[in-house]
Amino acid sequence: MVRKAIIPAAGYGIRSLPITKVIPKEMFPVGLKPVIHYIVEEAFSSGIEQILIITSKSRDLIMDYFDSSIELEAFLKSKNKEHLIKKLEIPKVEILYKRQAVANGLGDAIRLGKEFVGNEPFAVLLPDDIVIPEPVPALKELIEVHKETKGSVIGLKQIKQDCLKDYGVIQGWPKERFIEIQDIVEKPETNAPSDLAVIGRYIFTPKLFTYLELTNEGVGGELQLTDAIKSLLANESVFGKIISGDRYDIGKLKEYVELVNRLIKTD
Repeated sequence: MVRKAIIPAAGYGIRSLPITKVIPKEMFPVGLKPVIHYIVEEAFSSGIEQILIITSKSRDLIMDYFDSSIELEAFLKSKNKEHLIKKLEIPKVEILYKRQAVANGLGDAIRLGKEFVGNEPFAVLLPDDIVIPEPVPALKELIEVHKETKGSVIGLKQIKQDCLKDYGVIQGWPKERFIEIQDIVEKPETNAPSDLAVIGRYIFTPKLFTYLELTNEGVGGELQLTDAIKSLLANESVFGKIISGDRYDIGKLKEYVELVNRLIKTD
């Protein structure tokens, strides 16, 4: 059973400057809710009971958003607008926080969740990626594969060749419902091993932390999750699942606008 999830939300969001100088990309509005609200909803809908959000000193807006606002609720009641209080509701999941002192890569952020995870399998959801579920949440699809294989599972999506350089790309053997991963390459400039890119949804066994702690700085001088996954692959089976929903990378302006327009049309 996968009960816990880590959401890394401590990066500078440099792809979306200058707005991310003051507003975390996780708080970008999609309709009337921020991106991270959709991520928490997906986790909750997939059966997650506890979430650890990795933040930084400039991410207090995230904590404020998920906190209760007694003053606002009192104001709405005083103005006979109690019906608006329902708009303040968030998914009923326990949310904890831990600060990453220095932005040193995704692998370093996840490593901070070791005590939170303990000896359980756990999920990781990256708020850069929003997946419109079809027919079930992307994370739940991965959890189903984990139930069958008992191994780590990585969310995948087919990506155009000229975009593969922006993502981790896997090489693997297709099975009936998933892929057995043989190798993974971080942001290949040329000769990508396939057109299957890693998206921001993962299920990991707790053994991942062993390899995160042994991993040296990689691409960009940061602790890369991909490097730890490569070490994990050498010691246990890791599987991939091509998600069925539509995925949007909010760090890319065109995809962010497409997502906003899609949700406005369906609202």
